[in-house]
Amino acid sequence: MGLGFALEVDAPADLPYDEERADALITVTARSVAGPAAGARRAEVLIMDRSLSMAGHKLDEAKRAMCAAVDTLRDGTLLAVVAGHHEAEVIFPATGGLARVDARTREDARLRIAGQLPEGGTAIGRWLACARELFASVDSPATVRHAVLYTDGKDEHETPGQLDEVLASCTDRFVCDARGLGDDWHYTELLRVTEALHGGAEAVVTLSDLTADFTRLMDAAQRIVVPRVYLGLRLNSLFRLAFVRQTRPVEAELTARQQRGEETHIPLGSWPPETRQYQMSLRVDPGSLTVDETLRAARVTLHAEFPDGGRRPCSPTMPMIVRRRSTPGFGIPRSPDLTRVENERELGMAMRACADAHLRGDLDRADRELRLAIGLAQSLGDTTRLRLLRSVAAGGPDGALRLRRDVSRGRILGIGVDSTKTARRAVDAGGPPPREAGLPRVCPRCGTTSTSPTARFCEECGHRYADADLTDRPRDAP
Repeated sequence: MGLGFALEVDAPADLPYDEERADALITVTARSVAGPAAGARRAEVLIMDRSLSMAGHKLDEAKRAMCAAVDTLRDGTLLAVVAGHHEAEVIFPATGGLARVDARTREDARLRIAGQLPEGGTAIGRWLACARELFASVDSPATVRHAVLYTDGKDEHETPGQLDEVLASCTDRFVCDARGLGDDWHYTELLRVTEALHGGAEAVVTLSDLTADFTRLMDAAQRIVVPRVYLGLRLNSLFRLAFVRQTRPVEAELTARQQRGEETHIPLGSWPPETRQYQMSLRVDPGSLTVDETLRAARVTLHAEFPDGGRRPCSPTMPMIVRRRSTPGFGIPRSPDLTRVENERELGMAMRACADAHLRGDLDRADRELRLAIGLAQSLGDTTRLRLLRSVAAGGPDGALRLRRDVSRGRILGIGVDSTKTARRAVDAGGPPPREAGLPRVCPRCGTTSTSPTARFCEECGHRYADADLTDRPRDAP
């Protein structure tokens, strides 16, 4: 396959006497192995928005980016270019289908991209349905199928239900990355696309950045080696699956995609050499578990699609072991890693709530959510999202942080898109998370901004910050 997979299941074995939930963190690491990776077949569909709102400099920059993407593709890649407005048109190759990339076809593709004129509206679902049909024409199951689209507008020429129907038909067929261009699109629409199709979303606020972004995107796409990987779950009959979600590097809900059978399979998309993490949550009636009996709640295996089209295990099976403890009401500390995952999820929710409130004009709510998000990012040591949030923040008349009143809509859309991106932990579990020097603290509990960047406790509610030295804890602090 070109990749070797390693699987780890991290689950606290002990369950409180009356606990109805058992969670596990599943880490999947894919590493390159010598040999066949270079021979992987690839199919690429580039989707360009040429709706009327793209007229002028915006479309010129988009054409430049699409041509750069074509130039980045390796010889032999199967390529199609779709021009989208309220309909979808395959503009390359002229005969339809996909064409093998070489010097001549690159030039043809560039000429057809350059000749596009703006017209009509936006119907992202129709663009994706066109890509689905193009990929269906590829007869080799071992082909890596990847699409990329950009849009500068809202999906106004189809209903949300129509888009969802198309996304359901495209799931597990191909991977799609998406870009929002300018400041008149909806970040939630892009996230729906990339969550369903295992891709990544970005906001491109500065038009001239699109070419470099597409070049990086094509380079990354060509690192994909395995077309499809699945998480295989065999549950003990006493347990039922509540949810499975990807937690790193991008948050995504996966539960609705499960394929039921003797073993439940969860599609995980296509894979380059990288590490991803998932949270699995099971539900159980505690009364059905014998106290202090060690029990296997689930068996977890990875399956990959091999070059012959077969789906076979690509990792050893790992057990999830649980044991119901005997003391009613006795709390067992939650796993620090699971707590961190849930706090990262709360950070993402706060960022989306901040963006949504600003977009509907509720600035007071947006300010509160911004302060909550900054406090959570500080506690987690998530310097990437903290830097993004700080870039749109300023001190208000009362000294509390708030959104800058001159912040552009494009920057707010960027907060919404980046809310799903989780950072790899920068320190060991026992060390404090890093902070940006000189920044005042924001309490994740009450939202109060501290007067000192070195404060160890919130001056309002007494909450201890995550990197405070425990030896300095005041006697009456909670």
